[in-house]
Amino acid sequence: MNETFLQKKLDERRQQNAFRTLRLPSGKIDFCSNDYLGLAKLLTVDRRPSTDLGSTGSRLLAGNYELIEKVEAQIATFHQSGAALIFNSGYDANIGLLSSIAQKGDTIIYDFLSHASIRDGIKLSAAQSFAFLHNDIADLERRLQQASGTVFVVTESVFSMDGDRCPLPEIVALCQQYKANLIVDEAHATGVIGAKGEGLVQDLGLQANVFARVHTFGKACGCHGAVVLGSSLLRDYLINFARSFIYSTALPPHAVAAIEKSYQIFPEMVAERLHLQTLISYFQAAPIAYEKLVSHTPIQAVIVPSNDAVKLLANKLQDAGFDIRPILYPTVPKGKERLRIVLHSFNTMQEVERLVVMLRHEPFN
Repeated sequence: MNETFLQKKLDERRQQNAFRTLRLPSGKIDFCSNDYLGLAKLLTVDRRPSTDLGSTGSRLLAGNYELIEKVEAQIATFHQSGAALIFNSGYDANIGLLSSIAQKGDTIIYDFLSHASIRDGIKLSAAQSFAFLHNDIADLERRLQQASGTVFVVTESVFSMDGDRCPLPEIVALCQQYKANLIVDEAHATGVIGAKGEGLVQDLGLQANVFARVHTFGKACGCHGAVVLGSSLLRDYLINFARSFIYSTALPPHAVAAIEKSYQIFPEMVAERLHLQTLISYFQAAPIAYEKLVSHTPIQAVIVPSNDAVKLLANKLQDAGFDIRPILYPTVPKGKERLRIVLHSFNTMQEVERLVVMLRHEPFN
């Protein structure tokens, strides 16, 4: 079998020092995972019969059951939404929503730093699409003025690589002015932003002005899956047209039970969110030897240009007992390679102080 075409592409990645490999957990201090509140280690659900290990089919066939519809209703109520539809992952949710909702002749306008799942969903759509400069309201308005058909604007409440928030009130105002439908991915805001971790949209009281929200469960919720929030009409539409929903085996009951348990726990984790904000404020104020992006969320980006330099620094930090991973080009633009440092409610101030001390030194040779 001739696989030289595979080897060629992998060799190109190695030449860029961007070759990816999988790592097992190492027992180091976690400054890497998206488990912002530590729920992945805390969640337990009641033991269920072995028949619950699988859902047995897609939800349009044998895979629908009472628990999943009950949890969808609970999540819709918590997020003050008309309805909710659970998907198997955030990737599936964005693919299903964005590939199906816009038609030929419509326009999708998305933030330039939108997640790969958003971009891939848009690529599968029949609509025309344009990116606007990251968090740039003037550029978004310029794109809106040129849009045709039914218009959709897509952004994230918290961006996964920079850790910054979108200017949501301004985006909502523009969408109202130009009669555009706003879609907000709340993946990195769920559980963290808001008095109960309800996300940025609700924290600002703008849920009535947003066409669809995507909340994922694999981060602060500590489990797996995602949900699309919107009207009952949108839910019916996705059940009929979202291919990643229609043609996927449904999440099994034990996975949905974990989602239900998470939604019982994380709204009450007020002390954990306060501690997390204390760590974020300390890290943002601390002087270090590298460029640090402004972020008031758990995601703290430390810019270390070039794949070689950021991998070297990450390895040094790993040797010191910190589980911190480098983010390489082409995942981020060339010259913006970085350490993606994630703070958690279970990290101690002493651990963060130790990390800051190491980052205060001049760049490693």
